[in-house]
Amino acid sequence: MSQARQYWLMKSEPSVFSIDDLARAPKRTTCWDGVRNYQARNFMRAMKAGDRVLFYHSNANPPAIVGIAEVAATAYPDLTQFERTHKHFDSASDPKAPRWDMVDIRHVRTFAAPISLDSLRGEKALAGMALLQKGSRLSVQPVTNGEWEHILKLAKE
Repeated sequence: MSQARQYWLMKSEPSVFSIDDLARAPKRTTCWDGVRNYQARNFMRAMKAGDRVLFYHSNANPPAIVGIAEVAATAYPDLTQFERTHKHFDSASDPKAPRWDMVDIRHVRTFAAPISLDSLRGEKALAGMALLQKGSRLSVQPVTNGEWEHILKLAKE
């Protein structure tokens, strides 16, 4: 029996990698590398192909959910952890037991209008959303079915 689709939110600074970059990538797909937080890594390890992702532009003006992606490949070792010259190199990670993983995501659609963080904060239905909790800094986080549906209504999807 297959598990139900899950929903996630992934943050990226648009000056580093934007939803437009994802849309222009070969096959509209890229690996999501460089995650160096255990909880965020564990969330990626829980992802399944076909799960949906809210693509969030952090450190933007304004920060906002800008579109949807889907998980195209489940977690596999993030090779940047072994590249000595890469900014995500981790000297403590062992190739026989990699510490860090990545997933592949594929662009699904870009929203006609971004949904700003401030407008999300004004939605009672989203009060419990991980993104809106004080101190929430994880770059990968779960989204409930209800939060997903509400955000799609805000995006008029």
